[in-house]
Amino acid sequence: MPELPEMETYKSQLQQLIGGHTVSGIVINRKKSINVPEDQFFHKVLNQKIAAIDRRAKYLVFRLENGSCLLLHLMLGGWMFYGKKEEQPDRTVQVQLSFGDQHLYFIGLRLGYLHLLTPEMINNELQNIGPEPLDPNFTLNAFLAIMKNKRGGLKTTLLKQEVLAGIGNRYSDEILWDAQLLPERKIHELEQDETVRLYDSIRIVLQNGIQHGGYMGPLFKGDSKTGGYKMAVHGLEGKPCKRCGAPIVKIEMSSRKTYYCKNCQH
Repeated sequence: MPELPEMETYKSQLQQLIGGHTVSGIVINRKKSINVPEDQFFHKVLNQKIAAIDRRAKYLVFRLENGSCLLLHLMLGGWMFYGKKEEQPDRTVQVQLSFGDQHLYFIGLRLGYLHLLTPEMINNELQNIGPEPLDPNFTLNAFLAIMKNKRGGLKTTLLKQEVLAGIGNRYSDEILWDAQLLPERKIHELEQDETVRLYDSIRIVLQNGIQHGGYMGPLFKGDSKTGGYKMAVHGLEGKPCKRCGAPIVKIEMSSRKTYYCKNCQH
């Protein structure tokens, strides 16, 4: 599932590709991927300029010139591709927005969606999401205040969107590896220096993820920015830890595949 670095990469790329451009065509191949009747979707979106693109947690918000918004959540298996008809990936496209002879393909939206909402509805939809970890206001003191009364495991807490925005299964593993902390450790049992280390690792790993374009495949033909981030631990069961050389292990935590180093995470 795309997480904060992937969605931030998509946002910055799409701002350059379609920001200020007009939606000239729409194809809906899966009605469940939208939340309103097709004719209403067409009426509100067709011939509208993309005024702005925002990201909140793992969501993108496409703000249209008429004030309507499209809320995108790719969920598990969802991704996007932008290009001409002959460049379209050989995959099922659930929704397509056209900009002249270029098209934005929404692919793998079996669980994800592209919902037409008002700005007020967007605010309501996102109101319970926690702070953005890379926001300038997300200081160490702010983080310590959030964690002060938490008693859950480190990984399960990092995954809670109402605690922190945008961290998912992959980057929680990366963050905990960087901080040298075991995923099952309890937050209230951490020493002060370990909590500070966790805060630093959250910001370092997510910034690094954005800098290298996340882990998703290219957004368009010739895209050299997207997909350059290489996981240090997630998905690397049995591979040597980059820090100490011990084999990476995989366990199940709350039905999620979790990867870590037994030797140098404590």
